[in-house]
Amino acid sequence: MDLRISSTTVPLSGAGLARRAAAPQADAGGVGASGFASELKGALQSVSAAQNQATQLQREVQLENPAVSLEETMLAIQKAQIGFQATLNVRNRMVQAYTDIMNMQV
Repeated sequence: MDLRISSTTVPLSGAGLARRAAAPQADAGGVGASGFASELKGALQSVSAAQNQATQLQREVQLENPAVSLEETMLAIQKAQIGFQATLNVRNRMVQAYTDIMNMQV
């Protein structure tokens, strides 16, 4: 049984990113910056900002601010909720992938 990988196969484009994310290199700021890690950080910041905006709009509606509509507030809450659920699903998939990799026979 031949287990060698043929030279005609092309590696996945994100395969190198996963290795760099596991061992980040220091840039000028002293923080590891890889494509995957920076995208993940940006996505988490975006979800956090959406949650903060929804909370602020909720507070303004409760204080009966006439400049803030209930529809706008409900839309912001739904966006934050969908973003959080998507983030949670990504986290669960990453944990499952890590578990699968750690359980592989070498």
